[in-house]
Amino acid sequence: MNDPIDVQAGAVIRREMPSAGGQIPRLDDKSVLEQAVSDGFGPNAEFGEGKGIFPRPILGLKARAPADPILSISEAWKADPDPRKLNLGVGAYRTEGKPLLLNVVRKAELMVINDPTINKEYLPITGYAEFTKLSKMLAFGANSPILNNITTVQCLSGTGSLRVGGEFLAEHYPGAKEVYIPAPSWPTHRSVFRKARIEVKEYRYWKADTRGLDYEGLIADLKSATRGAIVLLHACAHNPTGVDPTPDQWGGILQVVRERGLTPFFDTAYQGFASGCLDNDAASIRMFAAAGVEMLLAQSYAKNMGLYGERVGALSVVCKSPADAKRVESQLKLVIRPMFSNPPIHGAAIAAKVLGTPALYEEWKVELKGMAERIKLMRTQLYNCMKERNAPGDWSFIVKQIGMFSYTGLTKPQCEILTKKWHIYLTMDGRISMAGLSTSKCAWLADAICDAIGHRSRM
Repeated sequence: MNDPIDVQAGAVIRREMPSAGGQIPRLDDKSVLEQAVSDGFGPNAEFGEGKGIFPRPILGLKARAPADPILSISEAWKADPDPRKLNLGVGAYRTEGKPLLLNVVRKAELMVINDPTINKEYLPITGYAEFTKLSKMLAFGANSPILNNITTVQCLSGTGSLRVGGEFLAEHYPGAKEVYIPAPSWPTHRSVFRKARIEVKEYRYWKADTRGLDYEGLIADLKSATRGAIVLLHACAHNPTGVDPTPDQWGGILQVVRERGLTPFFDTAYQGFASGCLDNDAASIRMFAAAGVEMLLAQSYAKNMGLYGERVGALSVVCKSPADAKRVESQLKLVIRPMFSNPPIHGAAIAAKVLGTPALYEEWKVELKGMAERIKLMRTQLYNCMKERNAPGDWSFIVKQIGMFSYTGLTKPQCEILTKKWHIYLTMDGRISMAGLSTSKCAWLADAICDAIGHRSRM
């Protein structure tokens, strides 16, 4: 066909528009195609019922998808003209409301840019080799005796690591294709595993009356979990509650995991960012690894290096032997290749410079400690503001919880008061990002919370 007829249009017409005789028109039926163009079908055509040639909406879509419950918060905050507005929704570190680029990351990026050995060629499917090696060592310990039993592949931050792991399990896991996630958990956990065709179930985690861990409920639910299922565990700084098990409680969880033959899938997005110590925040992972448990681990460098937009992450699978690890790696390649082919180089190269350069590594630990301490300071200041206002109830959970988030226990109507009246943006389950709070805003937040719970503060 040499006439200026949109060939792609013809393909769709052939599929979508029967002729008067009930037959599908042929692609070389010039009169049909010319009629389609005259009806407005082409590169700039409007689609939908009653427009052009389509008897129904393109692809059959009749409704818009709901907005992301977390990322949409920032969009609403940006659109708010009130100068007092405060964004405590998205988990990103701020200093007085402004994003922070770590000094060590600036230095590492300059080193990457000026490194003549680094180019822009495709990476292998498994990613930047130095990055995956150092990521494995960061999580499991540089001197771990099982490093050769672990295969690590670079993925698109924590979310991508979870998804690759989920797809791998859906294809190859011999046990029950069920994953137990804590209630509550990061909402994307549920979406990722459902997309990977793994049934999602829950175990108890949050105890509302104490605003702490429901350890007894957690253990009871894991004891009754399907034998051989998968269990999603937050390594530290649980999102959204900020409540972590104690070392003894982690030991109890490990015991049940072994008794029930469960496979742990750890999600670690906050190593070093929670307590300020990289080793302390990896203690749960290393406890399970030392016990000889086969497991998966999703790592993210969004928070602890501030590489949010670079999408730097890794998936590790702990196996019984180096030979098993090689076999698993070969199958992970088959998952990654049709998904994103191979990962991006720049962010991984920055992370590798930080992890592999002794001076930068030590500087990073200092900056991590500083971020963790500032979040602890925000917790203390908010708690003091609540006490000064004689807020009813026990608000000590603010300082007992750890990491980026605090789970306030506020109801959805109370959260709506914070947003609509006080211009404070948070998730509707009452989670606030302590990393987004500043000294100048603590009193404002305390006043808003008191108003939302119906308390007239007395100072």
